[in-house]
Amino acid sequence: MTKNAVLTIKECGREFSAREMEVIRHIVETASPPLRAQIAREVCEKLEWRNAKGELKAMSCRVALLRMHRRGEITLPAPRNGNGNGKPLSRQKVIVPEQQALECSVNELTNLELVCVASRKESALWNGLMDRHHYLGYSPLPGAQLRYLIRSEEGLLGAIGWGAAAWKVAPRDQWIGWGRALREAQLNKILNNARFLILPWIRCRNLASKVLALSERRVLVDYEARYGVKPVLLETFVEKGRFRGTCYRAANWLHLGQTQGRGKCDRYNRAQLPIKDLYLKPLTQGFRTQLGVIA
Repeated sequence: MTKNAVLTIKECGREFSAREMEVIRHIVETASPPLRAQIAREVCEKLEWRNAKGELKAMSCRVALLRMHRRGEITLPAPRNGNGNGKPLSRQKVIVPEQQALECSVNELTNLELVCVASRKESALWNGLMDRHHYLGYSPLPGAQLRYLIRSEEGLLGAIGWGAAAWKVAPRDQWIGWGRALREAQLNKILNNARFLILPWIRCRNLASKVLALSERRVLVDYEARYGVKPVLLETFVEKGRFRGTCYRAANWLHLGQTQGRGKCDRYNRAQLPIKDLYLKPLTQGFRTQLGVIA
């Protein structure tokens, strides 16, 4: 099959028609200067690919273009500069502060807060914490995201991150009651708790469930402010045999079953990953209606 034989291509929640693919190829071939970031912005402008706030979805476009490039559907210019994603964090000179052990109850902490990652320094710290202390290590969060540092006057306590929801999860999708078309259209209203870390020297009773409660309130405001979409449902995956999901249960998350070990973005039944428990937390009683599901 030639690259022009495919009628539509689907990436990052958007379908690209054969005509739109020709527009993309023309933009790529005539780009001056030949910069991937500029190409993505021009593609967004030509195809009117914008988020709910009317902003160009340049990052989603760059991901989509890269996948098309890797499949041979387009030929992007060579990248001029890397952005650090995927590089070993040691090359990014991350400094992770060590602290003395802290043992207390959550009510004894002073001014517990979530600090939204906004600066390069905060981003490097968040990445370094995950790289050094989270069992999954560091990797860029997928799609639209929010990252927070967990702090109090006693010091740095940990970090938490929210990214794009899993593309397809049978227990979740059956529980919501939506079909493929509705899921693809409304999936951006679900956030995935992709990373959660309490630093190993922190022994603070009920801290994890308290942070989850704080985070639930913050993402409602911060996600809509940043992306123009109000989240209505949260999800997370807890590896069986390693964790029991105690803090999620304490924070009133619902346990809905298990994954099949194919990963959150696997569409072709190829990945073989650990089985994980699925937890969900509605942010509103009418979340199904807001997801377009008719009762």
